[in-house]
Amino acid sequence: MLEAQEIMAILPHRYPMLLVDRVLESTPGVSAVAIKNVSVNEAIFQGHFPGNPIFPGVLQIEALAQTGAIALLQEPELAGQTVFLGGIRKAKFRKMVRPGDTLRLEVTLTRRAQGIGSGVGRAFVGEELACMAELVFAIQ
Repeated sequence: MLEAQEIMAILPHRYPMLLVDRVLESTPGVSAVAIKNVSVNEAIFQGHFPGNPIFPGVLQIEALAQTGAIALLQEPELAGQTVFLGGIRKAKFRKMVRPGDTLRLEVTLTRRAQGIGSGVGRAFVGEELACMAELVFAIQ
């Protein structure tokens, strides 16, 4: 399990763009499971949408990408590098995510070669699938 300080030692992201609160499980270079607690106090809810707050799909994808980056950057040979979101394929959104929800972020890496990686990410609220996507990572 990784807490916030340990996550920040791996990822360069900081508030307001650090979207992983805790890593529950990780196998370096293979997979990671993390959580994002969605709080009504997040600035995004001032405009998305007033009176009907919904956590944007693009931020759900970013949270999945950060989870995948953690799995990649825990590999000793990649420590200290930066992982960028290089592409998104087959993204699907199944459930609205609202303040008070906890997103369970699951990413399984499927390939890595010459500075490029890929994986499949799924975000759940409880047992319900909120979103899923194939992700491409650029490692530098």
